[in-house]
Amino acid sequence: MKHGKPSWLRPGVAITLAAVFFVPLYFVLANVFKHGDLIAKQPAQLPLPPTLANIEAVLTRPDRLFWVSLTNSIVVTLLSVLVLIVLSAMLGHYLARTRNRWTRALTLLLLCGLMIPPQVILIPITDVLRFTHLMATLQGLVLFNVGYYVPFGIFVFMGFIRAVPVELEEAARIDGASRMQVFWRVVFPLLRPATASVVIFLSVWIWNDFINPLIILGPSQGTTITTGIYRSIGQYQADFGSLFALMFLATLPVLIFYLALQRQFVKGLTGGATKG
Repeated sequence: MKHGKPSWLRPGVAITLAAVFFVPLYFVLANVFKHGDLIAKQPAQLPLPPTLANIEAVLTRPDRLFWVSLTNSIVVTLLSVLVLIVLSAMLGHYLARTRNRWTRALTLLLLCGLMIPPQVILIPITDVLRFTHLMATLQGLVLFNVGYYVPFGIFVFMGFIRAVPVELEEAARIDGASRMQVFWRVVFPLLRPATASVVIFLSVWIWNDFINPLIILGPSQGTTITTGIYRSIGQYQADFGSLFALMFLATLPVLIFYLALQRQFVKGLTGGATKG
């Protein structure tokens, strides 16, 4: 016991929190490999014997719901994140290196953008997309993602760019490099941890987004992986085995992506905590 606290308190809290996060994952994993008629009767029981019938049913649906949803989600996520990285890094560099009233006002405006939930601006956004004939299109959804998430990327990059010595940029300019060359060849390679953090955060947020694709794409014009799960539920009945399999398959790409960039992601978090 230290400082009057029981020695079991910290491990107990850690185990409790781990159990809270593990229980939903257990239910998904257990029911993915369980026969459909046993899911409603025994949802917490281990899948004995296990089966791949649920995954096969999702992958071989006649309407190709999973494959269409997966393709749309990959396209929307990749395009959105790519545009966001370019815009966020360049604007973050400009705001971090320029100090005047205009940049301070712009920074305050971007900060306000972080405080507004997307549901609040969804109706005016749909009006703008209808006016520009981008409603019910993947391009419209990508444009919405870029406009809404760019403040987050800018503030992450600003924190890291301020830690990059200005002397490096001045030396490159003396050697004859243009401003674009200085940024892309000198500054941006030093921002790999920040880039990994932004990519992971934005990819997960955009991939898991539900309400915005549902409204912008519409129920009949297209679907992403999250709205595909919603569409797989019937009005009067649901195939729980296929539903759990679809949720499992929808999570795999993000999980693999996170594991691939985990080291850079941790560096980005610790770097952002110590630099500024």
